Amino acid sequence: MTASIEVLPESVLRDVVDVLVRVVEAAGALIIFVGAVIAFVRFLRAGLGMRRSAREFATIRLSLGRFLVLGLEFQLAGDILSTAISPSYTEIGQLAAIATIRTALNYFLSREIARERAEVEGGWPDQPASSAGPP
Repeated sequence: MTASIEVLPESVLRDVVDVLVRVVEAAGALIIFVGAVIAFVRFLRAGLGMRRSAREFATIRLSLGRFLVLGLEFQLAGDILSTAISPSYTEIGQLAAIATIRTALNYFLSREIARERAEVEGGWPDQPASSAGPP
């Protein structure tokens, strides 16, 4: 009695991975959209409120930045999945370019988030939104 392992045909595997790619990319897009909506609502509340401060707006930017970083990570995961099954050299090159761009975006967003967090935690003097605000 020999144990046989059935292997999925490559076409079936490609179809499954295509569905997974769409799900992961949709999750990334949804994360970014939800973050933008939350930030917009918080912005409206802060803008219409009586106490507008640079700290409040920096906190909103910090929150939105976190959603953007997370959403971009999901988008990159989708790109990696899409080239997981017998990629061509063209697909590998495109993935490398996309990964480089998204990684650079994540790096700069993460730096901005860290800077904003340090400024918020370090404390700005509360300023009206109409003043120069944070650098």
